[in-house]
Amino acid sequence: MRMELSDVTLDVEVRGEGPAVLLVHGFPDSHALWRHQVPALAGAGFMTITPTLRGFGDSDRPEGGPEAYHPAKHVGDLLELLARMGLDRVHLVGHDWGSAIVQGMTQAAPEKVRSLSLLSVGHVAAIRDAGWEQRQRSWYMLLFQLAGLSEEWLSRDDFAQLREMLGEHPDAQAVLEPLRAPGALTAALNIYRSGMPPEAQFGPDRPLPPLPAPVPVLGIWSSGDRFLTERQMTDTGKHVSGDWRYERVEGAGHWLQLEQPERVNALLLDFLGQHAEG
Repeated sequence: MRMELSDVTLDVEVRGEGPAVLLVHGFPDSHALWRHQVPALAGAGFMTITPTLRGFGDSDRPEGGPEAYHPAKHVGDLLELLARMGLDRVHLVGHDWGSAIVQGMTQAAPEKVRSLSLLSVGHVAAIRDAGWEQRQRSWYMLLFQLAGLSEEWLSRDDFAQLREMLGEHPDAQAVLEPLRAPGALTAALNIYRSGMPPEAQFGPDRPLPPLPAPVPVLGIWSSGDRFLTERQMTDTGKHVSGDWRYERVEGAGHWLQLEQPERVNALLLDFLGQHAEG
């Protein structure tokens, strides 16, 4: 369905009844990323809310340059979405940039969060402190800062370079199709340009707040992730004020919820069940 907010209209899917679970995708996906989790969670007695973020898929692409896609804008969109739906407290699940966004929601409104599940991407401070190996894996974030040049390079020869980056993504063709629309690739890249500029990676360290108590946090990392080290996820526990749990998924790349859905579903259902009344 289309959910009209004060600044944008988002494409949102809602399924099931019960405690609410908001699942947030990252680059370059849409709410379809969670298609294996939605029926499992709904079948277990949860209501699932899966939005497509501004700038992605069929959601609006507002004008205004990179700042219109700052992670804080996404946080505001999703908090407004929950308010429009009359939801006071929810479980949050995020993957890739979605992990950063649900962390931002938790920082902004911890009283609204029953639990927090982070897939692939950990706390920003843990990523920053993960050393040279993590910086090497994040090389593409610098490329994405080059407006115009990166769009041309990524889309050249029918998105050959982006296809190579997506690698094992089971839905590579489907996620590429919306990026063919005028301005779509720029809109998707703008979250990097506003949220992870070079100074955030290589500038002076700034103190960053931990994820607040009493929110319990689950971190899930997959052994085949080409973009994130295990250290940045395991060390996220140092930046969690409440309960912390870490799980490793073997035999999956970055898009673990598509590659190992049964394992991811089991971990989420176990964790959410433990905190259903939190």
